[in-house]
Amino acid sequence: MKYIIGIDLGTSAVKVVLFNTEGDIIIKVSLEYEIFQPKNGWAEQLPSKWWEATVDSIKEVVNNSNINSLDIVGLGLSGQMHGLVMLDKDGKVLRPAIIWCDQRSSVECEEITNIVGSERLIELTANPALTGFTASKIMWIKKHEPEIFSKCCHILLPKDYIRYCLSGDFATDVSDASGMQLLDVPNRCWSDEILQKLGIKKQLLAKLYESPEITGTISVEASQITGLSTSTKIVAGASDNAAAAVGLGVVKEKMAFTTIGTSGVVYAHTDRPIIDKKGRVHTFCCAVPNAWHVMGVTQAAGLSLQWLKNNICIPEIKESEEIKNDVYKIMDDKAKRIGIGSDKLIFLPYLMGERTPHLDPDCRGVFFGLSALHTRSHLIRSVMEGVAFSLYDCLLVLDEMNIEADNMLLTGGGAKSTLWSQMLADLFAQSITNLSVSETPALGVAILAAVGTNCYSNVEEACSAMVRGNTNIMSPDKVNTSKYRKHHDLYKNLHKSLKECYKLLGKI
Repeated sequence: MKYIIGIDLGTSAVKVVLFNTEGDIIIKVSLEYEIFQPKNGWAEQLPSKWWEATVDSIKEVVNNSNINSLDIVGLGLSGQMHGLVMLDKDGKVLRPAIIWCDQRSSVECEEITNIVGSERLIELTANPALTGFTASKIMWIKKHEPEIFSKCCHILLPKDYIRYCLSGDFATDVSDASGMQLLDVPNRCWSDEILQKLGIKKQLLAKLYESPEITGTISVEASQITGLSTSTKIVAGASDNAAAAVGLGVVKEKMAFTTIGTSGVVYAHTDRPIIDKKGRVHTFCCAVPNAWHVMGVTQAAGLSLQWLKNNICIPEIKESEEIKNDVYKIMDDKAKRIGIGSDKLIFLPYLMGERTPHLDPDCRGVFFGLSALHTRSHLIRSVMEGVAFSLYDCLLVLDEMNIEADNMLLTGGGAKSTLWSQMLADLFAQSITNLSVSETPALGVAILAAVGTNCYSNVEEACSAMVRGNTNIMSPDKVNTSKYRKHHDLYKNLHKSLKECYKLLGKI
């Protein structure tokens, strides 16, 4: 039998998963690494730690799977988008990677918009200039760390740094490259116009591939370190959300999914590049060749609940240790005791600024309506509702663009919560299928690798064979929908009221 490895380089951990060509998980290993925040709004990671965690995970998979490494025919890569990895002429990392949630480059975004023109920028890259994207990070380095920029010979995205370490190839795929603000998204190629106007040499960028295409094989050095065979082929892979879409089987028109991970996403597949002229949602190339996707993004979805857990829910952490139960399950149970609206407590989940629909790097988290009657249980429910409101904002923009989503799936760590799942079904006023497919980004790139190594003829065929899982359909409650919508009306007005205050706060 043939086997495939899917590697998902997430924000907090790498996951290495070995699949057979029927989509069954043989073994999986995950190792964590740190995020550093040198200043408020900054976010960096060490690429060396990504590589160390990936190597250790691959070694454990290879050594404990009882499978001949020669039978591992393909490997796919997925990971966090937008991160800036800069290498010198010898392939050495020049500085810590600036990752997706970093907000330092707001001035550079304004400069990019002025240089290119706001309409032309969206026309070419399908998106406005955003702090999360790679281009503004590059421009920040040019301005603030010119000595680093002068030494830079290669610019890579996070997952593509792992590819370089595995094979020595400088390559990327169109879905991940779409988030760099340097790609002509409708035409799926680097934009010479953008690069020329921003003063970025094209030779700094990786070679572009469609997601199922082969970019190389495991190098001799990487083979010796990891135990993988030099015959194992590496495909281009995909960004985290594009890979998750393939792992869920969302590869056709009118199919969509919502993710509650570290960030949150509402994602819809489309066979043509539909662009929001206001730039509130992203249009990117997807992992299916010659197709695209549109997605709205909540910067701090699961991150908001994680922040609450780490800083406020210390008693729940203790309880989980004592009774050996998942702390999030305990938090979920406590939130269920509180009614819709959290007794007039509204949370704005803007811990890392916000993308959809505000495009505001200055906004920050808020508990609005906090009173003496509120408890930790209220805070937990309020955070969950605030994230749900933000995801509903994303859906409203897709509706406005006439993008139909007849089949909405739910995935990510937050999908384990029946409360959060029902909350979204009620707020969206549509049935949501909670599809319990494990490790969807890793499965997605494993599917792409199965196509690239000719186990299947195309992505759709591979999805039909490899995507399986138990489904749990959450149906909306009309009464609850009405209640949630009233609170959402107030929620969406709060950003308008606080917008100028956020700007002032950012200048202090």
